[in-house]
Amino acid sequence: MSAALPLSHVHVEPAEPTDGPAPAVVVLHGRGADEEDLLPVAQQLPDELHVLSLRAPDRLMNGYTWYELDTSAGGLHESQPHAEEFRRSLDLVSETVESAVEAYGLDADRIGLLGFSQGCITSLGLLLEGPDRFDWIVGLHGYLAESHAEFDPDGIEGKPVFLGAGAADQIIPADRVERAADRLRELGADVRFDVYQAPHGVGRQELEDLVAFVEEQV
Repeated sequence: MSAALPLSHVHVEPAEPTDGPAPAVVVLHGRGADEEDLLPVAQQLPDELHVLSLRAPDRLMNGYTWYELDTSAGGLHESQPHAEEFRRSLDLVSETVESAVEAYGLDADRIGLLGFSQGCITSLGLLLEGPDRFDWIVGLHGYLAESHAEFDPDGIEGKPVFLGAGAADQIIPADRVERAADRLRELGADVRFDVYQAPHGVGRQELEDLVAFVEEQV
């Protein structure tokens, strides 16, 4: 049964019972999807992880969204998060993770983030606002929001980050993901970045690579 947390979610316990808190991955879906969307990806990760897959706060068509898009800079390819809605979602995710630590027995020192598209953008914002809160990050097909481009936080040095992009991605071009990788490397994060022959989705090779990355961290 799900605990009452700020955001609706799916929680999957580790495959084997543990004595005391266990590591976790917090999963953030993309625009128009829901908390079930990335579960097939999360289910490929190590069995010892709690999976906490969150639902974005606002309805969008048949799914949900973390924020509306600001396209004033030149359309979808140069869009940015709506500032106030982005701030609200960052805070909601932080509050939900904090509450989940006690509710589900998560190890607060071993929590990773896995985000796709808007979920990636949100994950990167959370990383820059509090590197010490997260053990590792997987960000797929997302960029670093302008609101966080100048952040220079303590504690990001050596932080393991996996970033994946799609050569055929028509929604978030690979160069936007690469710019995020470059910035995080400048800050001292341990970044693994690759471009896959894929559109705006997670292909087989990308899945294999991100699973291997997470196995190294856990």
